[in-house]
Amino acid sequence: MQAEQDKLDRIFAALADPTRREIVRALLAQDRKVSDLAAPFESSLAAVSKHLHVLIEAGLVSQHRDGRIKWCRLDVEGMHMAMRWMEGFGQFAARDFEVLEHRLSELGLLADDDHP
Repeated sequence: MQAEQDKLDRIFAALADPTRREIVRALLAQDRKVSDLAAPFESSLAAVSKHLHVLIEAGLVSQHRDGRIKWCRLDVEGMHMAMRWMEGFGQFAARDFEVLEHRLSELGLLADDDHP
């Protein structure tokens, strides 16, 4: 049980960063080269590689090499684990999410670009 909790901690910590969430979003559509994942960001390739390492350690992304090119793929099992954990809370009403979003914003845990 502790191993599962540790895994969830790594997943949610990885998803807490907006750059890593954008990387995950990009991988939803298709596998991508590391260089392609880095292109939209103003940060260096090394910085994006560090973000990828966090996502890999969390079990959200896997990588494979094809010659000199590193490809990244979304590892859906990690996402399923997080979804199963959230489903344990039961059904949420839209109002519940609004209250949660407001509270997170008050605490400074929700960036302006994290909500519509």
